Formats: sequence, C-alpha cells, structure tokens
Amino acid sequence: MNQDKPHRGRPSSQAARANALRAARAILFDQGLGRLTMEAVAAQSGVGKPTLYRHWANALELAMAALMAEPSPKAPVAGDTLEDWLRTQLRGLTTAFAAGRGRQIALALAAADPEAEITRAFRNQVILASREAGRDQIARAVALGTIPAPPDIDLVLDMLYAPLFYRLLAGHRPLDDAFADGVARLGMRLLGVV
Repeated sequence: MNQDKPHRGRPSSQAARANALRAARAILFDQGLGRLTMEAVAAQSGVGKPTLYRHWANALELAMAALMAEPSPKAPVAGDTLEDWLRTQLRGLTTAFAAGRGRQIALALAAADPEAEITRAFRNQVILASREAGRDQIARAVALGTIPAPPDIDLVLDMLYAPLFYRLLAGHRPLDDAFADGVARLGMRLLGVV
C-alpha cells in the first residue's frame, strides 16, 4: 500500500470534530447562542448531523465545547511545572470569557434556571471539565513528588476555579492574563508550594 497517497473519503473523527467546533464557534461569536443549531453547524462545517451527535448530545453541549475550544493545555512536557499548566489553563479560560460574546453567553447562563439544559451543559462542559483537568494535573504532580498531597483536593479545586467565575459574574475587575497568573500563584500556595 502506498503511504504517500492522500486519504480520500470522509475526514477523520478528530478532523470532523475540529471542523464542527470551528463552525460552532464562528456561529456563536458572529450570530449568538440562539442561532447555534446542529443543522447550522452541519451546514457550515460540512460535518454530518450523525457525526455531530456522536460527539455532543445537543446543540447546547456543542456550544459549550465551542466556547471552550482548546482552553486547557495538554499534559505538561518536560520542564513544565504544575504552575505553568495552571497558568496556561486559567489564561485560556479568561480569554474565552473576556471576549464580548463569551462574556454575554456566560452571563446569560448564570441567570438561567440552574436545572435548565443549557446551565447543565455549561456546568459539565466548562466548570466541571476544567476542575477535572486541574484535578488530574494536581494528582500527577503529587505522584511525581513535586507537591505534597492536599488534605482536601475538592476545596483546593473550588478555590482555584471560583475566582474566575466570581469575577466573570461580578464584573468588577478585568479577566486578563495578570488575573490568571495571580490565581495560579495563589493556587500553588494553597497546594503548599511557596
């Protein structure tokens, strides 16, 4: 089999997912949440609706995934620290929410019924997914011996991620890199690393 021939046919699942996220993000930021449907994303991305439904249960989950596309850094590479990872993750989150449309979406979600489908999608796709990524990286740092095991990991995670959502909702100060870096530094203090 010739390895040099370009692949024909449908794009890979990862490529389809990336195309769908790009299209959904464009719709979100250009037209708003109300215009984001599975049909609109399928039409704009060229990805079939069955493929979309394999990745996301509904348009709201897709909207949250698109809003947060690539907020979390990959696992640290050699030389990266937990603080580097947290700083990068928090900068990604603040960038997504600081944009005008991202802020509008987040504020609309905050005002929604806590049991509404969109609120649950936001909680699962953004808040809890970010927390779990943080939990994984803290566990990795503990396993490597670079930080002590925290006595209450859930409290630490709440204290790491709550400032972002508080500042987003209160709107009293900017969401920027300096804020993200400060939260990462304080997070390391919470974890016993000075």
